[in-house]
Amino acid sequence: MAEADGPHYEPLAPQRAAIVGCGVIGAAWASRLVLSGVEVAISDPSDAAASIMTEVLANAVAAWDDLGLDTTSPGEWRVASSVADAVSGADFIQESVPERPDIKQAVLAEVEAAAPADTVIGSSTSGIKPTDLQAAMVNPERLVVGHPYNPVYLLPVVEVVGGEATPIETIRRAQSIYAGIGMHPVHVRVEIDAFIGDRLLEAVWREALWLVNDGVATTAEIDEVMTYGFGLRWAQMGLFETYRVAGGTGGFRHFLEQFGPTLEWPWTKLMDTPDFTPELVDKIVTQSDAQSGGHDVRELERIRDRNVVGFLKTLEANDWAAGQTVAAQRARQSGR
Repeated sequence: MAEADGPHYEPLAPQRAAIVGCGVIGAAWASRLVLSGVEVAISDPSDAAASIMTEVLANAVAAWDDLGLDTTSPGEWRVASSVADAVSGADFIQESVPERPDIKQAVLAEVEAAAPADTVIGSSTSGIKPTDLQAAMVNPERLVVGHPYNPVYLLPVVEVVGGEATPIETIRRAQSIYAGIGMHPVHVRVEIDAFIGDRLLEAVWREALWLVNDGVATTAEIDEVMTYGFGLRWAQMGLFETYRVAGGTGGFRHFLEQFGPTLEWPWTKLMDTPDFTPELVDKIVTQSDAQSGGHDVRELERIRDRNVVGFLKTLEANDWAAGQTVAAQRARQSGR
């Protein structure tokens, strides 16, 4: 939560929030807000919005109960009749509509027309630059990207990105709001496509596609190398700190001297991807069905949540990484 020049915001949860778009991400945002005691209005054109929210919120409650967080004082939530109905009176708005600039710009126009003039608007986009989203806005200075990771109600990190029209004051207000609902906001100071996390995930994804395409490994084998290996390290130490430890007593300089030259070896196909032929798609789908098809999506979500809860409990007990965010959330709840 602190940047190189020190923190410049304090956690402050909103009282009334609007969620525009209630798919997987929007419902998870709404669930985190509700469990943080925030009153939430949801806008989504789908008739299934209420049932999706009910199911996702049930998973969130179960996860927070397992984590030992207080779920006894939730905020109220409702499905609004329109975007205008949802955002009217909101002191925070999170947009999570489909990942198309034209759709997002149209929805943001509706949001702006009805929202209070000083309300911060966050977009859940995973890769569209905020400047592109601001292009048609009347008051673009209040928009930030607030890119989370799924499940939003458990994973605390959110990438906060400003566009050309976004002042630092809006960034800090957004960080305060996200921190106030138990998130760990990271300010992405340079506006780039896909931000930080998805840039890293895209690189891994490209390599994984080649491994399947070339018959080197199945989807299950690739996931096993991650989940039984470096994924366990990444749950509590990131890439650079993991490699620092790998350098031994010689530290990071020793690691770079030893392994840096290997970057010139032709190991990677990082800048290329295999063609998405019907054969490759069938191969991936067949392998994935064999790997995970015994569970439906809601079952997989609950399994995922229980595992993440276990990681977070251990990290909290060790006062480390994402566990510190859970401890801060717990302290805020006890002070309600």
